[in-house]
Amino acid sequence: MASSDAFYLDFFGLDRRPFTLLPDPGFMFWSPLHKRGYSVLQYGIMSCAPITVLTGEIGAGKTTLIQHLLSEIEDSITVGLISNAQGGRGELLQWVLNALGLPLGNDPSYVQMFQQLQDFLVSEYAEGRRVVLIFDEAQNLTVEGLEEVRMLTNINSNTDELIQLILVGQPELRDLILNPKMRQLTQRVAASFHLERMDEESVENYIRHRMKVAGGTGAEFTERACRQIFQQTKGVPRLVNQFCDFALLYAWTNETKMVDEEIVGQVVKDGVYFGGNSLEREMTI
Repeated sequence: MASSDAFYLDFFGLDRRPFTLLPDPGFMFWSPLHKRGYSVLQYGIMSCAPITVLTGEIGAGKTTLIQHLLSEIEDSITVGLISNAQGGRGELLQWVLNALGLPLGNDPSYVQMFQQLQDFLVSEYAEGRRVVLIFDEAQNLTVEGLEEVRMLTNINSNTDELIQLILVGQPELRDLILNPKMRQLTQRVAASFHLERMDEESVENYIRHRMKVAGGTGAEFTERACRQIFQQTKGVPRLVNQFCDFALLYAWTNETKMVDEEIVGQVVKDGVYFGGNSLEREMTI
């Protein structure tokens, strides 16, 4: 039996799976939306924006953009990445200190942790370094948590920001920030962008791009197949990946090196792809 890593790879002449669900900057596809989203992230950092916000649907490519940003960020910038931070007062500060590699003493008080962070920021500033904190999945923060995040931007030196925040999350994050209770936080947001789903043309280019990166020709999917995949996935990159992975698997089992309408129809008919069901539920809520 073929190994789980092989399957259709040799059959299509690929050196790796082109449609894994894990974010991989090596497969980065620069759709017009992703280019603009990335430009906003860069602008936020270069302009020393207190808070930059990036939102988008699940699987829209937010994490991939962040990983690409991390790979290109200047050495003079200290970055702390906080994924899925939750908790109340004090707990969030522990996430921050941990992300920056700062040691936590035995049961430190909130004041001690805040002072430790402030001392670190002042020290970095004195050495000509800036600190950027990235909160991924920030929609999971409570209103109280977001307020505590905002309080971090109060640590400054004259007109210079000692710390910059990038909040990344699903569309609910926008709703949280626009809450009237969050007026002070909203005033600190200097740059923001929402990643919409890809259009039909972008989905076709996305599929061909990933096939080429994986060692293929990019012509393994017919134009009509790409159109049907767009209809099934509504342009969500993660769902496109899931569907295309199944499509290649089906083509391999059918011993055909072309994913056409028939292959796409088989994937849909067999019910192995669940993404469309989640989209239907989302649209009826």
